[in-house]
Amino acid sequence: MYQLTPAGDAPQYDADAEVRFAEDWPEFIFHDAEVAKYRERRVSYFPEWEFYYTADERLIAGCWGVPIAWDATVPDLPGGFTDTLARSVTEHEKKVVPNTFVLMAAAVRSDEQGQGHAGRVITAVRDHATANGLPQVIAPVRPTLKSSYPLTPIETFMTWTRDDGLPLDPWLRTHVRLGATLLAPAPASQTMTGSVADWEKWTNMQFPSTGTYTIPAGLTTLAIDREADTGLYIEPNIWLRHA
Repeated sequence: MYQLTPAGDAPQYDADAEVRFAEDWPEFIFHDAEVAKYRERRVSYFPEWEFYYTADERLIAGCWGVPIAWDATVPDLPGGFTDTLARSVTEHEKKVVPNTFVLMAAAVRSDEQGQGHAGRVITAVRDHATANGLPQVIAPVRPTLKSSYPLTPIETFMTWTRDDGLPLDPWLRTHVRLGATLLAPAPASQTMTGSVADWEKWTNMQFPSTGTYTIPAGLTTLAIDREADTGLYIEPNIWLRHA
């Protein structure tokens, strides 16, 4: 029996989740300095919006999101992942009443992938949100296939479809099959900065000179400045809205 459970009610899965749900993410994704500013407050304010998805007492997947107020127009969308996090925290502190659930991340453990669990957990959390006073559900999605086309603008990539009309990207396709529609690109969803040494560690690459580099799992390119000892990566996402 599959079950969606608030993470705070199931601490027995915490250790497993910490390992399992970091497996398929590139290391650099965890180094957005702006995200770090809001992480603790997000956890404190919205514990009810972080979930484990289990079956027969086995952790299958996890997901989390945040509530915001959104007027259902593209211009009022947050800038992306980081801006959503900031907006949810600041709106909560200002006592703004939310009407929208933003699904920020969902992950299926590596040894359970390919069995339809991603669709099940997205459906479960979407239904939970609408049943609990947040009738609008949106998501800044990280398209998995985009890393194969890092030089292609996200605005172009999001228009690519297969012969059947579904998105070329498999993660976008999962959402669309569940009733989602593509809303808009988020070309600067997250920003990761670090020293050259940081980026060499995060990517397991060498950057001998100043320039623009493609990196493993990067959805776009990394700009390295050897003289300033900095690397800058601005990650694009795609906004989706669930029916």
